[in-house]
Amino acid sequence: MYQVRLRLPTFDAVYARSVADPEGFWAEAADELHWFRRWDEVFQWDYPNFRWFVGGQTNIVYNALDRHLTTERRNKAALIWLGEDGTEQVYTYARLAQQVNRLANGLKSLGVGKGDRVVIYMPLTPEGAISMLACARIGAIHSVVYAGFSVGSLHDRIEDAEAKVLITGDYGYRRGNRVDLKGIADEAVVGCQSLTNVIVWRREIAREELGGMEVDFEELLANSSIDCPAEVMDSEDPLYILYTSGTTGKPKGVVHVHGGYMVGTHYHFKNFWDVKDNDVFWCMSDIGWVVGHSYIVYAPLVAGATTVFREGAPDYPHNAVFYEIIEKYGVNVIFTAPTAVRMLMRYGEEPASRYNLRSLRFLTCAGEPLNPEALRWAYEH
Repeated sequence: MYQVRLRLPTFDAVYARSVADPEGFWAEAADELHWFRRWDEVFQWDYPNFRWFVGGQTNIVYNALDRHLTTERRNKAALIWLGEDGTEQVYTYARLAQQVNRLANGLKSLGVGKGDRVVIYMPLTPEGAISMLACARIGAIHSVVYAGFSVGSLHDRIEDAEAKVLITGDYGYRRGNRVDLKGIADEAVVGCQSLTNVIVWRREIAREELGGMEVDFEELLANSSIDCPAEVMDSEDPLYILYTSGTTGKPKGVVHVHGGYMVGTHYHFKNFWDVKDNDVFWCMSDIGWVVGHSYIVYAPLVAGATTVFREGAPDYPHNAVFYEIIEKYGVNVIFTAPTAVRMLMRYGEEPASRYNLRSLRFLTCAGEPLNPEALRWAYEH
């Protein structure tokens, strides 16, 4: 066991203060971030409606990127992306900001502005995260659809959101197989009257022809400026819509906003995981889920952290790739699901024994019950 310095060594006292003085508590948390205009009230509660940082103005992307560019974090790795085939891409905060600004300007050139909805149907790649950040930077509301969803699911979400633009990729990869995202998107957009453009990220060398209202992702970036001021957003302005799965009926679009979402996820990320400035954080979710929104993209970037994320299955191309990544990148904190732990458990302890895992400080799980056997196995191996 390694000794750990926790951010909340006196949890009971901190919790008691949050209950006794919630306005002061959350005002202090919010004051760590940038506001174009400070709020008039920390919250208004008119059950069942709750409004946070009322009258405040901010932009979550300004806090995720611009705030770091005048500090030593400018050239720090923000995102480390890994492909199933061993491909690696590293984005510093400065480079990520440039790419986000380019796409933000590209979206504006297509007529996308504050309040417009953009559906994102992308594989788990930097381009997917850049698409989210570019939308939020100009005040457009993004709605990410998990890249494993069907034609009907994508179509229904485009229609319900009344999306102006769809951003998609040609292919995703899982267990060495290509997933034809563009083919699914082509069928899904039929009859979607609100759409004016489809932006296509073509990752394959043999690029298929684009036509009609389709625009090439890379060309849009190449023809756009790296300067794009962040839109000043009211605290309660929508940031994104994320639809429920639909397993219990018609999918419902859940709206998250710039102010309260930013403060809440930043506070949780910083204190629950105790991520330090030189740590490497790995969230094993997908941007199609709320966990991926919060802990691959927004909260880690707002906190100035370095985040690893990976496209594909955690046991492909071999059953020790999970441990290989921990050793290679010195991963300190992991957020995963009990399903992943049970999968690793099935392969036994031998794959883990081949790698040096001393960098790993926290392994955290959420999303479903973690059985005691898997918990003990994770601690031991």
